Amino acid sequence: MIDNTPLVRKIGAFVALSDPELSVLASLHKRRRTFVAGRDLVHQGQTEQAAYILASGWACSYKLLSDGQRQIVDFQIPGDFLGLRSVLLHVSDHSIEPVTDIEVTEVLVADLLDAFTQTPRLATAVLWAASRDEAMVVEHLVDVGRRNAGERMAHFLLEFGARLALVGLGNKDGYACPLTQYHLADALGLSAVHVNRVLRQLREAGMVTFRDGFVAFDDYDQLVKFAQFDPSYMDHKGPILR
Repeated sequence: MIDNTPLVRKIGAFVALSDPELSVLASLHKRRRTFVAGRDLVHQGQTEQAAYILASGWACSYKLLSDGQRQIVDFQIPGDFLGLRSVLLHVSDHSIEPVTDIEVTEVLVADLLDAFTQTPRLATAVLWAASRDEAMVVEHLVDVGRRNAGERMAHFLLEFGARLALVGLGNKDGYACPLTQYHLADALGLSAVHVNRVLRQLREAGMVTFRDGFVAFDDYDQLVKFAQFDPSYMDHKGPILR
């Protein structure tokens, strides 16, 4: 059922979609594709591509430097668009790699624009989602530029908890997380050794444990205080358009 998908859960936080709008959204879910972990589905500099809606699994967007270093810009979870900006700008300014095996819905730009024409409220919801994603990237910039390593990690893990809770995949107890220490290092501007040290410090402080693919919030309130985490930039207060 389309009304119980991660995408509808996500954009439903901003727009309460009507049955006709849900029907239009369902029409976009015609072409399902799968990609295996570790093989890019979008390459930096690529043109003439489709956008995707992530149905299951995790992916990451990254920039690769000439010396081979990688900066992960963001991670995508079920309900997120992949490559939407690149479609609208005609060329991809980053690569997208599945972190796990993923299932996606391929969306051609013509179909997406037609859906927006039929249901302007749906276009508004997608604009909200894109704006929210931009707000998260701003926080990531603050993470790398101004927060110390412990605060950076804590803020990152809390943000993911909020994102996953929105689509029914996490809560204040914790969430399943397939990321490795190398993923965290490339996202947070740390070495893998430093990531290991910071995670151990947060665990020994009794705030959070990341073990065996699961993030457990041992003391959620203390972790929020430590990271100075204010989730207002994620705008999860409920539909504004009804």
